[in-house]
Amino acid sequence: MKVTDQDVAYVADLANLELTEEERAHMLRDLNSILEYVERLSELETDKVAPMAQVSDRYGVDESRQGSDRFAYAIREDVKDGLRESLAHDAAVKNAPDTDGTFFEVPKVIER
Repeated sequence: MKVTDQDVAYVADLANLELTEEERAHMLRDLNSILEYVERLSELETDKVAPMAQVSDRYGVDESRQGSDRFAYAIREDVKDGLRESLAHDAAVKNAPDTDGTFFEVPKVIER
């Protein structure tokens, strides 16, 4: 599969991006390069490669444990220190410059 110039223009339009001809050419080249690389990767024989639970064993791994227990260090305690109550809705909209009483009203920023 190859990305075409029309594909790049279509996606740029969806993202509301204004690309120059040079930028579109670079994007076209880069996207096709990525797809070619992924295609090359899909040719690799991976049937005998065990799935990985984690990419890296670098930080604090307990080698005596097995499986996901090896990474127990990454789980933090559920503590409430430093938490505070949320701002009440009425207080949140009280000083808003524009509100309908429920939501903040803001100017439209995307023109189409």
